[in-house]
Amino acid sequence: MMLKNFNKQILITSICLIYVIILFEFTSLDVLVQNLFFDNDTNTWVLNRNEVILKFLFYDGIKKLLIIFAFSILFSLIFFRKKELILKYKKALLIILLSAITIPLIVGFLKSVTNTPCPKNIEYFAGEYPDIKLFTAYPKDFIQKSKVKCWPAGHASGGFALMSLFFLFKKRKYQIRALIFALAIGWSMGIYKMLIGDHFLSHTIITMLIAWLIILIINNVVNLIYKNKEKKIEKSA
Repeated sequence: MMLKNFNKQILITSICLIYVIILFEFTSLDVLVQNLFFDNDTNTWVLNRNEVILKFLFYDGIKKLLIIFAFSILFSLIFFRKKELILKYKKALLIILLSAITIPLIVGFLKSVTNTPCPKNIEYFAGEYPDIKLFTAYPKDFIQKSKVKCWPAGHASGGFALMSLFFLFKKRKYQIRALIFALAIGWSMGIYKMLIGDHFLSHTIITMLIAWLIILIINNVVNLIYKNKEKKIEKSA
């Protein structure tokens, strides 16, 4: 029953992802929203990307904290695997660890192949690139000096990977709190990148949906592995 529910969520999340991609592909919503964070008179963004404290809080600091968090789970699963607490939450910890590794890798791969410009890159915001969307080709007369990697939002992917904390809890209220916490982290990272001109709104929404989709798939795979193990134990007993 649980797997059926999560399979339904996978379908719903996939449909939402496709809808959001199409919505932003065929509208100017991204530019309209991003325009709120750009000063046309000075050609500057709301936040200065070189502001030390904000950069530490929402970029370098949180990034390092997420890496430490992932390594601490890995360390616990290796060196404290026989401890009662670890055994109790082993499945959930495995889902969280795999999510923390897989989501940034997949999002990073997508960024490397989509060649989509950031807000700061496009001509509308004083850049040098045309406003190219995911399924739009660059004009033939446009000479691209370097490949851009802005779709989807890579930085926020680590924060959204924390949505996997959902599976650490059994009670609904704690699951919801875990999701709210993860979304707050992911969106704080994503909004920061929007305010310095590094990402459009769609980039962050799409990363969030991709992250949740991957987490659901990882959960299903881990549960299937555990079920197969249980069946083998029952047969050998």
